Amino acid sequence: MEESLRTNDSLTQTITKYADMLVRVCFTYMKSIHDAEEIAQDTFIKLIEKQPLFQSEEHQKAWLLRVAINLCKNRLKSPWFRRTQPLALDGSDLPSFTSEESNVLNAVQQLPVKYRSVIHLYYYEGYNVSEISALLGNKESTITSWLHRARGILKTTLKEDYDE
Repeated sequence: MEESLRTNDSLTQTITKYADMLVRVCFTYMKSIHDAEEIAQDTFIKLIEKQPLFQSEEHQKAWLLRVAINLCKNRLKSPWFRRTQPLALDGSDLPSFTSEESNVLNAVQQLPVKYRSVIHLYYYEGYNVSEISALLGNKESTITSWLHRARGILKTTLKEDYDE
């Protein structure tokens, strides 16, 4: 593939192809659609500034995810972010879900960030354990443990919701 983003068409195609995925990944970290969209934009700005060459589409996708995840982590650690209070949302800008989907989404959002991110990458983005390991920079055994623990927490949480 070894192509750069020197043309507007290739940049537009890249943004169209990966924007939704990046917003979803960022949302799992930030818990705010507005912050997620902003970080996705920042990811594309970095892509334009760096103009890296990619050997394949998978390499490009992995690079974009890695940059987006790092930007999320940096934002969460920043003193400014820690001092600000999120605005109350009325939910009008979020997609509508069935009651069951909403329960699952809420349960996933309540997970610690490390579990939330592996659940999202595994189930929503279709990555396998070794790919998630490479993206997050952790051992495969760690990713497997996180997935197992996250599933256990979700099972308990969703069972409690169902029993109520």
